Amino acid sequence: MICFGIDRLLLEPDLRKDLKGKRLGLLGHPASLDSKMLHSLDVLMGMSDLKITCAFGPQHGMRGEKQYNMIESEDYLDPIRGIPVFSLYGETRRPTDEMLSHCDGVLIDLQDLGCRIYTYLTSMIYMMEACARLKKFVWVLDRPNPAGRSLEGSILKPGNESFVGVGPVLMRHGLSLGEMAKWAHKVLRLDVELKVIEMSGYQISAAPGYGWPLEERAWVNPSPNAPNLSMARMYAGTVLLEGTHLSEGRGTTRPLEGFGAPGLDGLTILKEMERLQPKWLEGCLLRPFYFEPTFYKFKGELCRGVQIHVDHSRYDPTRFKPYRLMALALKAVRRLYPEFSLFRDFAYEYVTDRPAIDVISGCDYLRKWVGDPESKPGDLEHFLSQDEAKWAVEMRPYQIYR
Repeated sequence: MICFGIDRLLLEPDLRKDLKGKRLGLLGHPASLDSKMLHSLDVLMGMSDLKITCAFGPQHGMRGEKQYNMIESEDYLDPIRGIPVFSLYGETRRPTDEMLSHCDGVLIDLQDLGCRIYTYLTSMIYMMEACARLKKFVWVLDRPNPAGRSLEGSILKPGNESFVGVGPVLMRHGLSLGEMAKWAHKVLRLDVELKVIEMSGYQISAAPGYGWPLEERAWVNPSPNAPNLSMARMYAGTVLLEGTHLSEGRGTTRPLEGFGAPGLDGLTILKEMERLQPKWLEGCLLRPFYFEPTFYKFKGELCRGVQIHVDHSRYDPTRFKPYRLMALALKAVRRLYPEFSLFRDFAYEYVTDRPAIDVISGCDYLRKWVGDPESKPGDLEHFLSQDEAKWAVEMRPYQIYR
């Protein structure tokens, strides 16, 4: 039986002894649930030996009330609990001294996706930095990495830091949020009192979930467009679409599981991808598909493209490479449809000095590789494999679950 960090804190009184008499803040979101599917804020406030005095909501809000991407939330007073809930995705993305004056330390209970760009990682590290400055403690109530130990992508390069790139982390980093907290504590030299409440019974590479305990815990959206495990498995690749004019399926029932646009042909794109590098298509199933978004890009227009499937027995996390797969798709679209305006020119997470795709990928290499008619898959493979090998060594000391 698996117990998440929140479950252990509730079930094991000895873990709570050091919190007695402390004013506590909780950083949580919609997937901050215990094994009985009760929200962490509610169950923690029901514990007689704990005192929750404030809460913090990341992007999309404490209860997931903000559907759209890059929409800010407001501070508010919880109508039931009567405590202030501060937004870390509003006027500020960093906890202020005034916010943290309401507590002596912070419990962090966030479900991550195992991808550098997912903003809950940044919110956790910003909280650790603020608590270090004010000499407050941080406890991370650990949860699974649904993408497992698989590593892929490039390490964010210096000068490319942003809210979706807090530091030199691999795109698909292979660590739980608690493990990432240990990494940040050491590598970013955060002088904060840190404790990770580890999960028990968690096997990060075990089938059939390969990171997510499929047969024990239900999936709850950590953000509105993360509706299922399939999305989590491929997010480190499909998130690249947010920096393009291709639709990533927002406004459909399967967001971030494929791509398309009016005037494209999925079968033609798939054939070109296979011609360029068939190995990068392994570990999943791919098919041409049609969709019509109800909001966001190409609202109400018929789009054609490719859907990725990883919810079947042929899914292989060791062979499935979503970052390479999507890079190949972008390359194919560029070659087949040179008139299509591929990369978006707009502010992404408040970054205005470089293209959105560079903000997401953590450097300009991917964009230049896609646009260079002479570049080959082997060039990108060489670039990525160097960073992946480096990160594999760097992450090892922080692994809790082996």
